[in-house]
Amino acid sequence: MVTVLKESTDFLAIATTLAEEFAKTAVLRDAKGGTPTEELKKLRESGLLNLVIPKEYGGIGETWPKALKVVREIAKTDGSVGQLLGYHYFNTAIPRFFGTPEQYAEFSTASARHNWFWSDAANPRDPDSILTPDGENFRLNGLKNFATGTKCSDVVIVGGRREDLGNEVYAVIPSDREGLQINDDWNYIGQRQTESGSVAFHNVLIRREEILGNPDSNDPPRPFATLFTPLGQLVFVHLYLGIALGAFAEAKKYTLTHTRPWIISPAETAAQDPYIIEQYGNMWVDLAATISHADHVTLLAQAAWEKGEELTVAERGELAVSVASAKVLSTRVALDVTNKIFEVTGARSAANKYRFDRYWRNVRTHTLHDPVAYKVYEVGNWVLNGQMPNFTLYT
Repeated sequence: MVTVLKESTDFLAIATTLAEEFAKTAVLRDAKGGTPTEELKKLRESGLLNLVIPKEYGGIGETWPKALKVVREIAKTDGSVGQLLGYHYFNTAIPRFFGTPEQYAEFSTASARHNWFWSDAANPRDPDSILTPDGENFRLNGLKNFATGTKCSDVVIVGGRREDLGNEVYAVIPSDREGLQINDDWNYIGQRQTESGSVAFHNVLIRREEILGNPDSNDPPRPFATLFTPLGQLVFVHLYLGIALGAFAEAKKYTLTHTRPWIISPAETAAQDPYIIEQYGNMWVDLAATISHADHVTLLAQAAWEKGEELTVAERGELAVSVASAKVLSTRVALDVTNKIFEVTGARSAANKYRFDRYWRNVRTHTLHDPVAYKVYEVGNWVLNGQMPNFTLYT
């Protein structure tokens, strides 16, 4: 049974309750990998899947700042489910970016009614997915090496390059469409339950009405459509921040209950050791700065979202730089905190039964999505030369 949520509902409290549930099995599931079936079932039942779908289409109509705080909360205890939920929210918005208003209304209404979970198989780094005209419809053939959540989703965003025109086309299709082969080959050091393995397309039928926008157009995207990239990158920011906050909280709990002071420490307990206190202070300063910046930039993204088709190229460029700076900061801080927790917890905390390393492994794996060095370049080129980033599906 799905919980029907109202605008007055405390969504963050629901996310906190779910996160506490997920924490009970997080260590075991990290070791096991695979699909977080029970956790996704609880997520469906919570009603949170419809959080950002507009009210006029049957959703809750919440803002991106609220939705991404929910993602952050889930990610504190379960980076995999946090990623799946963040991608879901983002994917529900793709018909607004690339489709017609009628398509956005149609897909959103169906999603809210059926409580769909969305995934994607549209990685632009895999150029070998080819879309071929087949009468009024199309056929899709090829491979996407990374396709998060497809195995456990209801619908999937697919992307392919038209064989005849050369333009990139996106469509929304059922995840059980004939010819869509979901490969069980995700075996990475982190984010082990995101089902981010490869997907192959074997003459998959793509109906014309499933294609977002005009499949015959090679026109450059509207400024609002290019908001696609900053919003997707913001999902990453909150994911990394959530994982780092989770690692910090777990380390704090361990330090207060298990860590012993070093043999020459003047302190009676580890929590009174001046060096441990200093490290916690430094970690929290970095986390607090990241929280503040992430929340500020997410408000900017919400303002851009609300502008819709009135968004200008310059406004989009400035937002992209702000998001890039948040991506750089969250990456650095999350990698640092998830590593340093071992310095404040001690040798015994490295035991496999705790799997505290999962926090670092999760951040390290996902931060390889696109090179953070190029985000630094985007920020520097804007600050020094006034050059805004050109739109790509990564910038």
